[in-house]
Amino acid sequence: MVVPAKREEEAIVLDFLQNGYSFDTRPIHLKTPIAQALGTDRFTLLELVPKKDVHMQPRAKVYIGDQKREEVHHVNGRIPADKLTATAQSELPYAIKAIVDANPQRFVDFYNNAQPLSIRTHSLELLPGIGKKHMQEILQARDERPFENFEDIKARVKLIMDPEKLIINRILNEVKGLEKHNLFVIPPAVEEPERRFSGPRRF
Repeated sequence: MVVPAKREEEAIVLDFLQNGYSFDTRPIHLKTPIAQALGTDRFTLLELVPKKDVHMQPRAKVYIGDQKREEVHHVNGRIPADKLTATAQSELPYAIKAIVDANPQRFVDFYNNAQPLSIRTHSLELLPGIGKKHMQEILQARDERPFENFEDIKARVKLIMDPEKLIINRILNEVKGLEKHNLFVIPPAVEEPERRFSGPRRF
């Protein structure tokens, strides 16, 4: 089973603001370019500051780990979903799909290993569109043998139209903070304060 890294090492750019945010009223020469991005392991929304003369394109993957960074000068910290620009919001589903497509086994494993949350609710039921009947069919199929990929799920669980899309939609809702329980988005540690900072930081 593939598990998320302990901190974000890479991120996908959602939007690049050459002159910073529009609400920043400082003179243009004092403004700092900003990129909004999504971490590829923990689905963390991040604000990045690029190196001088670096222009980041939406959907580009950038390294943000502790080793030498080519594009990113530092990471300002986490940002809430409601701070995303309109462009970043529109790019978010594409970024999530790119992450799922790059590591499908991690999410196929969810179908293979998901467990009950309580006596009444199974974690599979937290996927949008999955009810008791879908859940029972998934459990029965995986008991016969583990799912190999999304196509295998689709072929063996007749009630599911697109198992990958169900994952993407769930992650999207979690990133936006619309879900009570997170299956894929890993929140920051309770003891770690949310704040802006000027140097490297682990996520």
